[in-house]
Amino acid sequence: MAPVTLGVELAERSYPIVIGQGLLGQVEQVRPYVQGTQVLIVTNTTVAPLYLERARAAFAEYEVQTVILPDGEQYKNLDVLNRIFDVAIEHHFDRHCTFVALGGGVIGDMTGFAAASYQRGVRFIQMPTTLLSQVDSSVGGKTGVNHPKGKNMIGAFHQPEAVIIDVTTLDTLPDRELSAGLAEVIKYGLIVDAPFFDWLEARMPQLRAREPEAITEAIRRSCANKAAIVAKDEKEAGLRALFNLGHTFGHAIEAGMGYGVWLHGEAVAAGMMQAVYLSRLLGDLTEADQARISRVIESAGLPVKPPADLSVAEFLRLMAGDKKVQAGRIRLVLLKSIGQAYVTGDYDDALLTRTLEAYR
Repeated sequence: MAPVTLGVELAERSYPIVIGQGLLGQVEQVRPYVQGTQVLIVTNTTVAPLYLERARAAFAEYEVQTVILPDGEQYKNLDVLNRIFDVAIEHHFDRHCTFVALGGGVIGDMTGFAAASYQRGVRFIQMPTTLLSQVDSSVGGKTGVNHPKGKNMIGAFHQPEAVIIDVTTLDTLPDRELSAGLAEVIKYGLIVDAPFFDWLEARMPQLRAREPEAITEAIRRSCANKAAIVAKDEKEAGLRALFNLGHTFGHAIEAGMGYGVWLHGEAVAAGMMQAVYLSRLLGDLTEADQARISRVIESAGLPVKPPADLSVAEFLRLMAGDKKVQAGRIRLVLLKSIGQAYVTGDYDDALLTRTLEAYR
């Protein structure tokens, strides 16, 4: 299949998303987006043995250094981030250098934040290798690291020069990681694209089997939905907050269990079902809607309930520390219907508590 190119339209910060097979080693895919002669590839211990040499081949005409970080959400912190700066400074990288994120969401977020910070901002390219990063975190310019008291509390908006998605990297992705990525794919259908949700409902077996045409179309449709919203709301002033469906609940799960115990997509899946339940209590979704959404999430191999270990009180405490809290009020993304989401802090606290009690 020929590569598909989408655009994230942000005036002078616009950039392409290229989706195809075998793109990692292709010089022509990356040359237009490298400034200067220095390239720093950041990856992790899992991805490096699989794809680092292939990616390096695309940058053979440049001075290339690499940073291999430990793999896992628990390493997404300021201490580990410093390893990127150490290599860049040690090798005298100047402000015309280009950082390359080769890996999943953690690598993309950390490399992007390093690029936003190094010499007050250098270019970077996203080369995501997990489904979750291909459909979500690599697009839109959100970068950052976690703090022990909250997820992604330290970061910056810094748009990449390009997002190069080689679909063949999913061939080596563990089934659990693939399912985690499908959580974010399902999210797009729920918040803005009801026909896409219908499509996913019918094709989940093909997606879990990694059939190339189905998985490429799911990535394309997800990226198109995200790009359209990012173009209208780059820095989450309003519309872009819809992407956080299930995330306030999910971030509480991740923080409460310890980063890396539950994968991000797993926590988001359970969090989406909590948001669905609250939407039903508010009279927007029906019991049939709830059952249908639950079936699709379960068919993706994802949990529909959070861990029983977290008490209601602990859930509320962790949610109150989320960066989307405004004036002390937890703001949630809820559903008017499948395909129509909204952001609100206007709900009965008793219904939120009831939701947390129901999903334990």
